[in-house]
Amino acid sequence: MPWALAVAVLGGGFGLLIGSFLNVVVYRVPNGMSVVSPPSACPGCHSEIKAYDNVPVLSWLALRGKCRSCHEPISARYPLVEATTGVFFVVVAIRFLPHGLLSEAPANFGASLLALVAFLYLAAISVALGLIDLDVHRLPRAIVLPAYAVGAVLLGASSALTGDWTALLRAAIGMGSLGLFYALAWFFYPAGMGFGDVTLAGVLGLFLGWLGWGPLAVGAFSAFLFGGVFSIALIALKRIGRKGGIPFGPWMLVGAWVGVFVGPAVWHGYLSLLGVA
Repeated sequence: MPWALAVAVLGGGFGLLIGSFLNVVVYRVPNGMSVVSPPSACPGCHSEIKAYDNVPVLSWLALRGKCRSCHEPISARYPLVEATTGVFFVVVAIRFLPHGLLSEAPANFGASLLALVAFLYLAAISVALGLIDLDVHRLPRAIVLPAYAVGAVLLGASSALTGDWTALLRAAIGMGSLGLFYALAWFFYPAGMGFGDVTLAGVLGLFLGWLGWGPLAVGAFSAFLFGGVFSIALIALKRIGRKGGIPFGPWMLVGAWVGVFVGPAVWHGYLSLLGVA
């Protein structure tokens, strides 16, 4: 099996499973419930969902979007989250995994694997946090705060294997600078910025800074660009007023992933226009 195809199959399959779990996280964490117990159940008849009815995407299609017991409709959001996470994981895997096992030095391959795990983790919490913020306008600390430790450990170990300590310094600067910027925005304009955005900014600064200055700059700017354009569009369509609040967390996450995937190219192009690249 070609390497790229193997990555797509394994990454997609793993992403589907994680997506199924994220559906649980998105519902339970904002409600202060455990994500491991009780087992998933139909919200209509409360019957426990059997394992064969909990296969990502396929079970929903086989059941035609209804509970097997009471035929209560099951939201299409569940398979959409699973499928989206599966595709997301494939793209992240292709971005970070080496192209071949034999062509990479063991240290470099191990470092790439650690970076892959770190950014797959970021992808998973991005899906969860984006949906939660859209649903309840909150970014739960139970999800955001552990990301600092996970990112620092995995990215730090990756840098240790290659001796790239500059990346860790950038990560620390990115975490501090982006977190400080959002903290100041929250302090001077609390009506337009939640403190959950501040804590998330530090996490995104950590990951983007580790990748480079380009991803950090492009990721930070893109959040305000896309969020601003979306807000202006809603105001123009009279869907919200000028002071109508929209959750900013999803745009922070979208901007961050723009920085991850195209940040280096966009940053280089910008510096070239200035004549300093």
